[in-house]
Amino acid sequence: MPRSELKRAYAAPAVEKTFEILEYLATQPRGALVSEIAADLGRTVGELFRIVVVLENLGYLRKSQTTDRYTVTYKLLDIAFRATPSQDLVRAALPEMQGLALETGQSCHLVVPARGHGMVVAREEQPGTRGFSLKVGTIVDIVKSCSGQVILAYSSPTRVDRMLREVEEERHLTVDRAWLAERQETIRQTGFDSRPSPITQGVTDISFPVFGFDKHVVAALTIPFLSFIDGSQKVEIEAARDMLRRTTERISDRLGYQP
Repeated sequence: MPRSELKRAYAAPAVEKTFEILEYLATQPRGALVSEIAADLGRTVGELFRIVVVLENLGYLRKSQTTDRYTVTYKLLDIAFRATPSQDLVRAALPEMQGLALETGQSCHLVVPARGHGMVVAREEQPGTRGFSLKVGTIVDIVKSCSGQVILAYSSPTRVDRMLREVEEERHLTVDRAWLAERQETIRQTGFDSRPSPITQGVTDISFPVFGFDKHVVAALTIPFLSFIDGSQKVEIEAARDMLRRTTERISDRLGYQP
């Protein structure tokens, strides 16, 4: 039976609408009203209202008491941790990330690939009063970000091709594979990636790969190094880079990686 016919034969409209709602709200950091969700998804309020209420009752959505806007809760992230190897990865990484933040005076975050993008699954904020960090659950560009390019550089050609096809399908664009191949080669030669943040002035992203017991890259650990005008950062960027490298080596070792 053709794939299109299989889809029709096993259609579950309520399930499809549920995931449409969750995926839509994942792109709305301020949340959305039911009427806005329906309009943007091309559905009626009647089609979605009961599903939204059920998702709220189950703890997957939260409704603001002041604005009536719905947002996705951390319950989905908790399920993802328990259903995938992310839990073991985070358990192995967090103690090392805490030590890294204390040692460098800089925040750090751990990124894993997640269909067409990267996702922050753990972070450790620097202990001082000034710093820069990404929240757990933040989506990052797998093609252009420091973390994403490190993951791509150490992934197998088959896996890279799959991730890039996911990016192209998700965003309806064509990735410049020749440019990306050059970036990957440069990263493999140096063992890491480091460049000014494309988003935040005064921040230099530094990222190293984390490997699992099967010798495959499982994540990238990144320091968004914040330079202060008065030079009061705890360590210089070169020292922070060396500390980050040693931290990723220890995390990989905890995961059973043997070079």
